[in-house]
Parts: sequence; structure tokens; C-alpha cells
Amino acid sequence: MSDAPAPAPLLIACALGIERLALRKGARRGPVTVLRTGMGPRAAERSVTRALGEPALRGAAVMATGFCAGLAPGMHPGDLVVAEETRGPAGATTPCEGTDLLVKELMGAVPGRTVHTGTLTGSDHVVRGHERSELLATGAIAVDMESAATLHSAVRRGARPVAAVRVVVDAPEHELVRIGTVRGGISAFRVLRAVVPAFFEWHRSLLLPRR
Repeated sequence: MSDAPAPAPLLIACALGIERLALRKGARRGPVTVLRTGMGPRAAERSVTRALGEPALRGAAVMATGFCAGLAPGMHPGDLVVAEETRGPAGATTPCEGTDLLVKELMGAVPGRTVHTGTLTGSDHVVRGHERSELLATGAIAVDMESAATLHSAVRRGARPVAAVRVVVDAPEHELVRIGTVRGGISAFRVLRAVVPAFFEWHRSLLLPRR
């Protein structure tokens, strides 16, 4: 009988009910905790900090996921964004682990989908119009309201692997009015459901647990 410690758990954090539904449908196999944080950076910070304070999730690897707005021309709904780092509105950055592995696994999970890598920036509101080009000029490729706060809160609770994968639901040439009522929202839901196994592969590849 091995005395090796059990692998640290995986916490997947999202903001919206529709995101949680997609993730839970995709996570029918394998141990995982899917946390719905609520919208916005403050809600994400509170929820993640509270969850990681629970004994069962202490030391958990954290994946921030859900939908995002693409910033670069040529992005389309259903494209994937793998963060090399997340950046909060105040400029604080959190580096992500396993980017190359995630890209490989995502390309296998949803063949034909474009996977973008780069900086995923945070906002405290929905970004529209000219704000896209302003954020693109900072070097970011996509924006959402929760990923940066999620990962920053996670590493503040202790050293752990973190990553962020987002599905583009809104892009410069494809602005979304309401999730779930247009083709872009439906496409993003299906992609998010399909990529959950890639999160498990990322988790299994890590040298866990961490101290």
C-alpha cells in the first residue's frame, strides 16, 4: 500500500448558471468541484476565497473558465482563449501553468476550433465598443470579469497551480446582445461542455499536491 499523499483536488470556477450547466454536463466523469461564483470580480474573490478555505479544497488546483469577450479582429464565437497570465484592472498579474498542454488538449477536444494564447485581462463591467481597442492596445487578447480575481484570490490562499480557459462568446465583429438567444451563445455553450476533459488532463499532468 502506497504512502503517497492523494492528489490535490480540482476546483473549476465560473460565474454564470449557464456556464455551470455546461461544465457539469461535461464533467460527468472524474472528481471535480464546479463553483459558480456569481458575476464580477468581487463576487469571484469572495466565492473562491471561501471555497478554498474548506478542508476538502485546501491546496486545490484552480481553473477559471466560462465565456469571454475577444478583443482581436478575426476572433469568432466558439474560439478558445488559454491565458498565459491573467491581469486585473489594477494591473496585478497572475501567471498560469500548463498553457502548452492545455492548447494541445483543447485542439484535440474540439478539432477545428481556433485556440488563442496570451494575456486575459479583467474588467468590472461588460466591455463594449472603443474599450475593446483600448484593452487590445495593452497587449490583452480577451477580457472577462472574473478570471483575474479568481486566480489572484487562489494564489493568495497558498501556492497552487492555476489556469484560465475561456470560450469567446462576443468579439469585435460579433457583438453579443444576450447569451443563449443567439447562435454565438449556443456555440460557446457547446464548446465549453466539450472541453472539460482537457481540464482533467491538465490537472493530472501537474505535480500535485503542492505545499
